[in-house]
Amino acid sequence: MTLLDPATWQDRIFTGQWRLGGAGSFPVREPATGAVLGSAGLADAGDVADAVAKAVAAQREWAAHPHTERAAVLLRAAAACTANSAEIGDWLVRESGSTRVKAGIELDGAAGECTQAAALASAPYGELLPAQRRLSLQRRVPAGVVAVISPFNFPLLLSVRSVAPALALGNAVIVKPDPRTAVCGGVVLARIFEEAGLPPGVLQVLPGGADAGAALVEHPRVPIVSFTGSTRAGRAIGARAGELLKRAHLELGGNSALIVCADADPAAAASCGAFGSFLHQGQICMATGRHLVHRSLYQRYVDLLAHKADALTVGDPFTTEAALGPIIDENQLAHVENLVSGSVAAGARLVAGGKADGPFYRPTVLADCHPGIPAYAEEVFGPVACVRPFDTLDEAAELAAETDYGLSLGVLTADPAAGLALADRIPSGLVHINDQTVNDDPAAPFGGVGASGAGRVGGARANLEAFTETQWVTVRTETARYPF
Repeated sequence: MTLLDPATWQDRIFTGQWRLGGAGSFPVREPATGAVLGSAGLADAGDVADAVAKAVAAQREWAAHPHTERAAVLLRAAAACTANSAEIGDWLVRESGSTRVKAGIELDGAAGECTQAAALASAPYGELLPAQRRLSLQRRVPAGVVAVISPFNFPLLLSVRSVAPALALGNAVIVKPDPRTAVCGGVVLARIFEEAGLPPGVLQVLPGGADAGAALVEHPRVPIVSFTGSTRAGRAIGARAGELLKRAHLELGGNSALIVCADADPAAAASCGAFGSFLHQGQICMATGRHLVHRSLYQRYVDLLAHKADALTVGDPFTTEAALGPIIDENQLAHVENLVSGSVAAGARLVAGGKADGPFYRPTVLADCHPGIPAYAEEVFGPVACVRPFDTLDEAAELAAETDYGLSLGVLTADPAAGLALADRIPSGLVHINDQTVNDDPAAPFGGVGASGAGRVGGARANLEAFTETQWVTVRTETARYPF
């Protein structure tokens, strides 16, 4: 039997065992062709309540496991991900519209997250505090049940980024993947950790709609919510979590800038810019939305970027070697088309692309952009690069900071020290000198500022803080006596 044999998961949710969901089932579709690949179970609010009850019970025993056993499960999960990479990769290509290159990046990242989390299980988790006549210490203890609400674009990686460290630290986890990628963002995780020997109930997977997500956020026994998705939805989750006095880690949208300084290599810069804007059809929160180019290189950069866009192939990534696959669904495709047509009407110069062919959208370059251009001012989540010139580094800093978002920033320059000094003036959660904006690493903290989110996951320190609670403990050699 293969890892993702439909006989195991078809029409089912996962609550430690595979069972029918309270809301029935729904078709799993291939965005490139519209073909139905299977049928996943759909959870309702009742399923969420049952899952939380199971998770609370399972978490106590899981947290009591020696850290070496928790680490061993994470390492086996990483091995299962790698051993089944061909099968998982096919699902990433077909269900999420990934190209083979993007699927490989995601698979490597998912295995890396599990390996990194395995090391987290044995990381120091406390410190001694100065005190008189008693031992005083602070330690990090498991929070309990963590809800992970994950998106469609990197469904496996952006689920396991929170799932793996939360499990390593002794929590139980309930995942609600986006229904559009219920297999890659949910079924794969359930099966990997089943293969790894994770005890039943510690990880549960509930594909569902907004009602299931709201039930997770509202449940009083779920103290932490890790959400990746749109800024609009993140604001609502953050507001409600604040009212309920629970933590929400929010990884939201972006409109990231790539600054091309006067001393940058134009050809190398255009390569960075194309990858940052067009990888996975631009459906990446870190995608390079705004290309800010010194006027001395501006036209050369626009020409090179347009040439790269025109040369990229677009098509079904499962049957061809296309560089770009499909947009995830018709609504998102319409959103991209409207932004591009509105931008041209507002004065942007269409240099490349700007066309759809079925579910596919050509990589697009818009020049002479400014804040009145919709695709320049907003997050597109499509393969669109907006280019604008600047004359001084002061102007570049102002333009880059001229957004509510603050996720990722790239600066291309022959003087890295000057690039870092420029970046210091621009609010951003991630900064990359001499690289484009789409970068990730399991050992590094990830997150943005402003409308790009709040909180950090990734890396030992950030994950320890994200998925545990701080507890103060004192110990005396004998019972204290008081004058009462």
